[in-house]
Amino acid sequence: MRLSDNRIYIGERFSLSLQRTLRIPDDGRKYPLPPGLGRFPVHASSEFADKVPDSWRRPGVFFVAAYQREAVWIGFDAAPWKPTAVKVGIGRVNAVAGLPWTYQLHSQPQDYLVCPPQLWLDGINAGQGYVRQFVAVALGSGATVEKQLTGAEIEGGIQFLVYDPKPGVFPDIEPAKGPAQSVHRGLGAPAGAMGIGVGGRMAQKIYPDPYGVHVWHEEPAASIAVHILNVDQYRNMTGLMPPPTPIDAREYTRRGLPWFELYDETLKDLDADAVLGGVKSVSELAKGDPANVSGEDSPLDIEPGQITGIKPQS
Repeated sequence: MRLSDNRIYIGERFSLSLQRTLRIPDDGRKYPLPPGLGRFPVHASSEFADKVPDSWRRPGVFFVAAYQREAVWIGFDAAPWKPTAVKVGIGRVNAVAGLPWTYQLHSQPQDYLVCPPQLWLDGINAGQGYVRQFVAVALGSGATVEKQLTGAEIEGGIQFLVYDPKPGVFPDIEPAKGPAQSVHRGLGAPAGAMGIGVGGRMAQKIYPDPYGVHVWHEEPAASIAVHILNVDQYRNMTGLMPPPTPIDAREYTRRGLPWFELYDETLKDLDADAVLGGVKSVSELAKGDPANVSGEDSPLDIEPGQITGIKPQS
């Protein structure tokens, strides 16, 4: 595992990044995917081993600084000749299936992504060809996915498990390259920490595994946690000024940045579990108590963990 150019690399064939974007309107409409506005700058916790919490002092722990006004989407870069399976957790909840967070892959329902064909993930799987956007909300607000579905906020943020295919299923050496093919998108729990809530709807499919769960190793090759700190936490921990954000609604409009549309009509969409479909957005929760989800320019927190049960919202 290594960090380079704000990408987290696992082996030589797979990497992931957290991309900045604006929150899309949470008005009941389904929007195309918004463009990326650059990667979040990432630090390995080992860079600040004398300042980070004890639970961060292990391999695979990273952190970034983010603002509440930013939304995030996750970009995956994987070899088409030897794909990778990935689980994504929002706190202690699986973002694809709405199940408790575990270290095993499951096919009924499918609780993981296969990269490729999955190149990015912008939110929790809501089924019917759309997701609910990942947005930062203050822990303790009651608006996190983790709080709504488990009744507690213990982990917050995002975590990843990465699985290699079993030997003999795919080539061990990259075949001779044909014409280049690529898809580009976009332009280029301490105090005050944040968790992940959901915002507006956007058109995005979660693709079924084209190979079958038996193809993948039972144990993950890597476990990753990306803590996201607010401005004060970041400054206190690193002694650095937090990187400025380009995210600004007026700037977005001023630049005339386009929505991104993915043309993937030939691929199917993975059904969502009812538990994820019932998660309320930050806007929906605010209608009942606007002060309940307030908090300006704070970010999310994360660390992997196990969960023994899940309590769907009534």
